Amino acid sequence: MSYFVVIRDAGPGWTEGKGAFEQPGVADHAAFMNALADEGIVLFAGPLAGSEHGRIRALVIINADSEAAIRDRLAADPWAQTHRLVITSVEPWNIFVGADRLAAAPMA
Repeated sequence: MSYFVVIRDAGPGWTEGKGAFEQPGVADHAAFMNALADEGIVLFAGPLAGSEHGRIRALVIINADSEAAIRDRLAADPWAQTHRLVITSVEPWNIFVGADRLAAAPMA
C-alpha cells in the first residue's frame, strides 16, 4: 500500500448557490466516505480553504495500491455517480515529516 493525495472538485452535478452541507445526497456521501475511513483507505479528507460554502475543493489522503484502485473505489461515491464531485488529480505522496506518527496510528 502507498499514500496518495487526491483532489476532488465540484463537478457539473454540483447545485450552484448551495454549500456542501446543502447538496442533495450529502448524508449518503458522508456515509460512503466514513466507510472508506473505517476500512483504512481514506486517512484524512476535507474541504480546502472554506470551499464547503460554495463550489467545493477537497483534499483526500488515501492509502491504496494504485491510482486505478483509488479511481475505482471513489467511482462508487454517490456524489461521483451524480457528478457532484470529480477527481481532478491523484498524486503519489512520499511522507518525510511525520511518517512515524502516521505509521503508529491505529488502523481500523
